Amino acid sequence: MANPDFGVREGEVTVDLPADFDAGVYFIGRIRTPWKERKDCPKNARASDAVCTVELDPQWVPALKEVETCSHLVLLYWMDKAPRNLVRQVPGQYGVQRGTFALRSPARPNPIAMSVVKLNDVDGNKLSVVGLDCLDGTPLLDIKPYFASTDSAPDAVVGWHTRK
Repeated sequence: MANPDFGVREGEVTVDLPADFDAGVYFIGRIRTPWKERKDCPKNARASDAVCTVELDPQWVPALKEVETCSHLVLLYWMDKAPRNLVRQVPGQYGVQRGTFALRSPARPNPIAMSVVKLNDVDGNKLSVVGLDCLDGTPLLDIKPYFASTDSAPDAVVGWHTRK
């Protein structure tokens, strides 16, 4: 169930969710951040220089082999407190209705978020990183190396954002 802190703003549109899920996922750990409430989270992962900790469940530690050689990682995480039924949203910082798939909001059918983080250190099952925007205790889905050669698209444009 969605966190009541998210609420539905004027102008937002919801839909009924499907009765059944199509797939399952494993949470591989938790993300530790300084933010306990939605209002405290940065609106953009790049807007914060807070050092956060990724705590991997012990059985996944062998998968960290050579992660310490990466300067940056892509973290995929599950925004478990976000509503999943919004199809039109009115973000507070913009005040204009947009489709969920035109936004990076955590409120979406599958609340999967991603951030490119700077890796500071690896200590056992803990990764010290900078560049997150999620609540403390957010479930971790995956860790991938960031490849500037393939992951960066310098000419990418979000048209509505350039018009703000």
